[in-house]
Amino acid sequence: MHPNALLELCAELVDSLLLFDKPADTLVSDFFRAHKALGQRERHTLAETAYAVLRRRPLLQHLAQSGRGPMARRLAILAWAGNEAFLRGALNDQEQHWLKQVQAIDRAQLPEKLRHNLPEWLVDPLKQRLGDEQFWQLADAVNESAPLDLRVNVLKARREDVQAALKEKGFDATPTPYSPWGLRLAGKPALQKLDVFTSGQVEVQDEGSQLLSLLTEAKRGEMVVDFCAGAGGKTLALGAAMRNTGRLYAFDVSGHRLDKLKPRLARSGLSNVYPVQISSERDERVKRLAGKVDRVLVDAPCSGIGTLRRNPDLKWRQTAQGVQELHDKQLAILNSASRLLKPGGRLVYATCSLLEAENEAVAQAFAEAHPDFTLLPAQDVLTHAQVDADQATALSENGFLRLWPHRHQSDGFFAAVWERKK
Repeated sequence: MHPNALLELCAELVDSLLLFDKPADTLVSDFFRAHKALGQRERHTLAETAYAVLRRRPLLQHLAQSGRGPMARRLAILAWAGNEAFLRGALNDQEQHWLKQVQAIDRAQLPEKLRHNLPEWLVDPLKQRLGDEQFWQLADAVNESAPLDLRVNVLKARREDVQAALKEKGFDATPTPYSPWGLRLAGKPALQKLDVFTSGQVEVQDEGSQLLSLLTEAKRGEMVVDFCAGAGGKTLALGAAMRNTGRLYAFDVSGHRLDKLKPRLARSGLSNVYPVQISSERDERVKRLAGKVDRVLVDAPCSGIGTLRRNPDLKWRQTAQGVQELHDKQLAILNSASRLLKPGGRLVYATCSLLEAENEAVAQAFAEAHPDFTLLPAQDVLTHAQVDADQATALSENGFLRLWPHRHQSDGFFAAVWERKK
C-alpha cells in the first residue's frame, strides 16, 4: 500500500476512536473487517499508532496544534508506530519540517498533565495512594504497550514443553515471574495458527488474571462458580485446576460474552464447564445453588483502570461518578455471590482496577456486613497454591492481592479472599 494511503487509513481509524462511543478494541476489529486487504504488518502499524494516540491524547493534541491539515492526520503522524522511512514517504515537505520541530521539543519541561496523560479525576486518588515518585512510575508503565501473556493448559501440556515448541517456531517466550502456568512474549505476535494454540495447549491470559484462579484454588470434584465469567479466561483456568472433574458454572449476564467462551472451551478439552446466562445476580438459577458451592470467584464488572496498557481508551470513557456507581454494583454482586457458599467455602472478590473505591472499600463494606466470613491473607493463600513465599509477599498489601503494572509488569489487579465460617 502507498505510504500516504496507509496514513490516511490510520487517520480515519484515529478519528473513529476519538468519538469514544464504543470500546477501542471493538472499533479496531470492525475497521479491519471493513478493510480485509490489509496485511499483518499494516494492521499492526494501524492498531499500534491508534492506541498510541489514545495513550498520550493530551500531549499529542497539544503538539498537533502547531501543524496544519486534518487533526486526525497530525495525530497519526505524531504517534506513528510503523517504519519511519515509510512515514516520510507519506509526508509533504511542510509536514516533514513540522515533525522535526515537534520532535525537538523537550517533553520533560511540559506541564504535568501533558506528561502523565491521565484524566485529573484519576490522578488525585492514585497520587494519594502511591506518593509522587511511584505515581510517575505507574504513569510511565500504563502509557506503554503490554506484552502478551499465555496460560498453559495443564490438562494438555507442561510449561517447559510449550516454551520449547514456541522457540522452534521462532517465538521467545519466558516464564511469568509469579504464575506457575504463564509464559510471556514481547510485542503482539500472531499465534492463532500455531499448533500449541489450535490444540488448546495455551490461552491468552494476563498473569494477573491467572493469579486470581490460583487464589480460588479449585479442587478435583468440587462445585465451583465463576460468577462473572465473561469470555471465560478464568473459567478455563479453574476447570484445568479441577482436572476436568466436579462441576464448574460460568455465570454471566451477557450471552454475547459467553458465546466467546464456546470455541475456547472446545479447544480446552474441558467437559465439566456449564455456561449459564443469568438475568442478574438475583436470578433464580443463582438462588437454587445457595449454600451448595465450594468456591466462588467474583471477578466483578469494574472500571478496568488496571488494564490501561491494553485498553487506553478506558481512562477517557470512565468518570469518577461512574466508579462510584460501580462500587454499589460490585457490592450487590458480591453479597449475592456469597450466599452460594457452603460452610468452609471460599469466596474470592477481584477487579482489574487500581482504585480503592472498587477494591478495599468494597471488601471492607462486605466484611462489616458479613461477620460469618473470615478474611484469608492473600500471601498465605498464594504460598499454599505453590507461589514462592517471597513473591507471594511482594504481591500482597494489607492481606489483599494488589498488582501494579509498574511493580509487577502485569495488569493492575485486586483480590480479597474469604472463607465462610463452619
